Amino acid sequence: MNKIPILLVDAGTGNLHSVFHTLKTITDDVLISDKPQDIRNAEMIILPGVGAFVGFMNGLRNRGLINPLLEFIQQNKPLLGICVGMQALFESSEENGVHQGLGFLPGVVKKFPDFKNLKVPHTGWNQLWIKQDNLLLREIKSGDHVYFNHSFFCFPQDESNIAATTDYGIDFCSVIFKKNLYGVQFHPEKSQNIGKQLLSNFINIGRNTP
Repeated sequence: MNKIPILLVDAGTGNLHSVFHTLKTITDDVLISDKPQDIRNAEMIILPGVGAFVGFMNGLRNRGLINPLLEFIQQNKPLLGICVGMQALFESSEENGVHQGLGFLPGVVKKFPDFKNLKVPHTGWNQLWIKQDNLLLREIKSGDHVYFNHSFFCFPQDESNIAATTDYGIDFCSVIFKKNLYGVQFHPEKSQNIGKQLLSNFINIGRNTP
């Protein structure tokens, strides 16, 4: 079976085509698929998601994608979760009740508190504050702006998994990593040059993984 260099996983809820078109400006080695076998043949995976956490998880479950994703991670291959795709990497989410995630990272997904002077969802441009040097953030600086649209945020149990934070009433985790597992709360495909740099960095990580 032919290997797939970069697989964009279709859970039925993500804004796949915006991510796909941005990736195509970087490389032609991209396939969109919702097939379990394609996950098994992928060399690196991008897991984008928008909308509700439970809808995203149900989309993965109904397509038989959860076990192949678990197998993929166990092989220490590179995976990047985007927005709800990042949230799904954690153990659970408190959105509309408590719902189980993929459990790749210890921690939960929480809703922003009710702010007096800030609107939720957090929508628009905001800054990254880098906490740890990381290959995913190569040539990206603290203070660079990226584009967000979310009401829930990841609360990692292990602070060593936090690569960058963002301030929106509270400091929340906006970039995570653990070995070859990565996640970003913002939308790289809407974040112009910084977003393209991050996606290029992820692809380079995958190409340099044995």
